[in-house]
Amino acid sequence: MPYDSRETLENADSRKLMPVYGKPFSVGTGFKALNFTHAMFSGSMDPIIMVDHFTMTEPTFGPHAHAGLSAVSILFEDSEGPFSNKDSLGNDIELMPGDLYWLKAGRGAVHDEKPRPGARTHALQVFVNLPARMKYDEPCSLHVKASDMPHIVGDGYRARLMLGQSGGHKGANSPAHPMTILDVQLDEGASFAHQIPSGQTAWILSVDGSLGLQNNQSSLSLDAGSSVTVCAGDSSCDLIIGGKSRVHFVLLQAEPLREPFVQRGPFAMSTEQEVDAMFAAHAAGELGSIDKT
Repeated sequence: MPYDSRETLENADSRKLMPVYGKPFSVGTGFKALNFTHAMFSGSMDPIIMVDHFTMTEPTFGPHAHAGLSAVSILFEDSEGPFSNKDSLGNDIELMPGDLYWLKAGRGAVHDEKPRPGARTHALQVFVNLPARMKYDEPCSLHVKASDMPHIVGDGYRARLMLGQSGGHKGANSPAHPMTILDVQLDEGASFAHQIPSGQTAWILSVDGSLGLQNNQSSLSLDAGSSVTVCAGDSSCDLIIGGKSRVHFVLLQAEPLREPFVQRGPFAMSTEQEVDAMFAAHAAGELGSIDKT
């Protein structure tokens, strides 16, 4: 049955902040990850459906389809070597450390991402739900190179604005549901301030190190591998994130969709019947194809 985030988000802005730890999993010898899903956050992750914080050193999944969502690859700067991205839109791109790639799958697209021989990719793979009105859109994509991302630099911090806006700075715009993505490094004892606009929610992950987070009403600590959602509610929310040690964290922020959806694997549609139809369309080769080389 459809997952409906409207009820679970109704009082999310007043709930106590609670850290959520990712679930470890691996595939073969070349892929290790921490997995976070919307169910772990009782709906407050909306519009994010899933995040895998992963390290990949060899081809793992092969070409696969998506529909009804955006698949977003966020590469960290400590990745080594190129990450090959090919898709049924005709793109054949070597993603480099620090890059972002947003695939708005819409009514269906196929892609394949894998590290080149000898490369090591440290990244996030994020599934972002599409509003019902966009689920049958023509697929499209956005590649933001690390060199094109604005940097926000201050006393003991450096933030890469991979997408959206923060503190008066503007980066690239999402090709689908608007989102802000920040990749932040903090020195021990330093802090970074960010304002969540009213009506939006931020998902924050400590990639490495221990941080302290304080908003208008609450505070908590996040260790590496843990995350939290912060909902702004009817008024903006001022965040202050401090490093208890050297810290690397990411922040993904957007306005919740508050729409029911059904997710099965790589597809997220409004009803079970639509998901069944997407699986059938993919089996019939109707969602596109790419070379397997």
